[in-house]
Amino acid sequence: MRLLTHNFLKSNVKGTENGYPLSIEVTSIRCDESPVDKEFLLNLLPKVNYPALRTAVQQVNPHCDPPLSEIPEELNVSDKDGNQNLDDTVIANLHRVLFDIYLVEGWLVCPDTGRKFPVKDGIPNMILHEDEI
Repeated sequence: MRLLTHNFLKSNVKGTENGYPLSIEVTSIRCDESPVDKEFLLNLLPKVNYPALRTAVQQVNPHCDPPLSEIPEELNVSDKDGNQNLDDTVIANLHRVLFDIYLVEGWLVCPDTGRKFPVKDGIPNMILHEDEI
């Protein structure tokens, strides 16, 4: 599961008021390389919850070898014109964390209820138990 996917997932357990963002508990992680597509990344950024992405990066970084490069502490993802001027290193680092880091095995944890959703073979299982619907 890419960190991009993680950025869109939330817990829908009955009674949950704050099921986003899910915390990541890493058992196994994979880091691949893919070509950077700046235009695609810049078009995608406005849909990303940047503070949640930064938190996810902090949670997976200790498990990455080599460690992930820094991404800006703050970024106005909705500023399309301003983001056109991001330097190539920042673009490459954002691309890496969104597209090249995969949670292979681990857990996604609801911040409200503590419910753990398993991730196996890179696939998050967000199916709720009958009593959670």
